[in-house]
Amino acid sequence: MNDTFKHLALRKKLVEEIKKKGITDRAVLQAIEKVPRHLFLDSTFLQFAYQDTAFQIGEGQTISQPFTVAYQSELLEVKKGDKVLEIGTGSGYQSAVLNAMGVKVYSIERHKNLHDKAKSLLEELGCTNVKCFYGDGYKGLPAFAPFDRIIVTAAAPYIPDELLQQLKLGGIIVIPVGEGTTQVMKKINKTIDNQYITKDYGNFSFVPMLKATDWQGKTS
Repeated sequence: MNDTFKHLALRKKLVEEIKKKGITDRAVLQAIEKVPRHLFLDSTFLQFAYQDTAFQIGEGQTISQPFTVAYQSELLEVKKGDKVLEIGTGSGYQSAVLNAMGVKVYSIERHKNLHDKAKSLLEELGCTNVKCFYGDGYKGLPAFAPFDRIIVTAAAPYIPDELLQQLKLGGIIVIPVGEGTTQVMKKINKTIDNQYITKDYGNFSFVPMLKATDWQGKTS
């Protein structure tokens, strides 16, 4: 894979930029510095790979801006070895960042082309703690539940109950909720008493979370 000292220097600069925007979690910053974001982008955007902005990746989807990836990752409060369900594999970049943080990622993508491409790239990059699934994110992965953490990387019109049910007691789900161009980032803690505590963390803009019509719930 083509990852040079120049790319590393650009990642270090990007890390400094997102630190200035408020990201403080050391594990998150180290993961952003480690993962070669340029490999997850179309060649058209390679020269802009380390700018803090989102880009199109096909199928009407985007690779989130690094700050958003870092922000959601920080809100998750993961520990090494945690089992994380990711809804919306997309390019695979968020999966790679979580992999670099030492967690086990179970990632679902409803666009077959994106699923196939991300799965192949993540394998090539040696992200051995990431398992990719083609299916409907609203349904989660009940066969692999419960999860310590759940991260949703697309705009959900509501918080799917099936995802909440797949969260461990004491677990956290981070999800952008809302329709239209702007959503509210929500962090939901599932208490040991099986109650939910929800806090809002500002406005963001994500592509919509879509349902798949032929979800199989199997790796491919």
